[in-house]
Amino acid sequence: MNKGWGMVLAVLLLLAAGLGYYGWTSGAEAKSRPILLIPKTTDPRISFWQAMRQGAEAAAREYGVEVQMAGMAAETEIEGQIRLLEEAILRKPRAIILAAADSNRLLPVCTRIKEAGIPLITVDSGLSAEAAASLIATDNYAAGRQVGDAMGALLKPGAKVAVISFVKGSTPAVERERGVRDSLEEKGITVAQTLYTNAEEELAYRLTMELLQSAAARELDGFIGLNEPSTVGAARALKEGQPEGGRVPMVGFDSSMREIAFLEEGVLQAIVVQKPFNMGYLAVKTAVEASSGVAAAPWVDTGAVTVTRSTMFSKANQKLLFPFGSEAYGGLVGESRD
Repeated sequence: MNKGWGMVLAVLLLLAAGLGYYGWTSGAEAKSRPILLIPKTTDPRISFWQAMRQGAEAAAREYGVEVQMAGMAAETEIEGQIRLLEEAILRKPRAIILAAADSNRLLPVCTRIKEAGIPLITVDSGLSAEAAASLIATDNYAAGRQVGDAMGALLKPGAKVAVISFVKGSTPAVERERGVRDSLEEKGITVAQTLYTNAEEELAYRLTMELLQSAAARELDGFIGLNEPSTVGAARALKEGQPEGGRVPMVGFDSSMREIAFLEEGVLQAIVVQKPFNMGYLAVKTAVEASSGVAAAPWVDTGAVTVTRSTMFSKANQKLLFPFGSEAYGGLVGESRD
């Protein structure tokens, strides 16, 4: 038995024991069945997906529905995500909310979900065709431009930067880097190279440290991280591998307690923060509506905000960076409803 299939079986057995996944029956009324949330990874160390889960749970309480989450340990386990979806088709949940790990490879199984009459809502990352009722996500190109703009404010024309990306070929990674490059090109700044970390913090740390120790580092004037693990890993390397007075600037993506700490310390000069709580909340809301016959908006842009050391303590940004209190929940979700 290979590792990936064994992990899928482990997830499904866990669901069977603890969440009643195998208890669904094809004859049950659709509205009494749970909504299944499948993120790119259930890794508890990544704050983004935990915040999305919190948003989904808040919407589940508000709308009186059951939401079950299942997923793989890493974003690169695409075959495992496909198998989870194939199993879900057989169990016929009320709706499926999916953060697609690979928009092309997941398209066939997502087409079968649509053909089975199960509403499919994509969140964070969409598909390459119209297989889903709605996409709830950041405009990744626009967010990438925000990253480029933040870096451009720190460097002069002629500067060179390294991009620390995540899963090569994934739609968010491609769109964010495209936005970064377009913004920087307008400012006369060049992307010297892009490193891919598979959304693994330790790989981001190692690749960045190796780059810092190479001759190429002398030509680099800045670093850009394109998701949470890549930003944290690279920031760790910058903190350890460069003297404090000679550290080059870095702009990151997403937010976590460690990113916030790096921002306070000056290792990061800015972060572009998505709204994963809103994504989870609105995905469940949309899934409830779609499963009740209400037409869903094809795309809901949940937005992103650039936060710097000087702006991180504003009331709005504190709600964004620390969204786990009831007041913050109301504020963030309320913003998305406007």
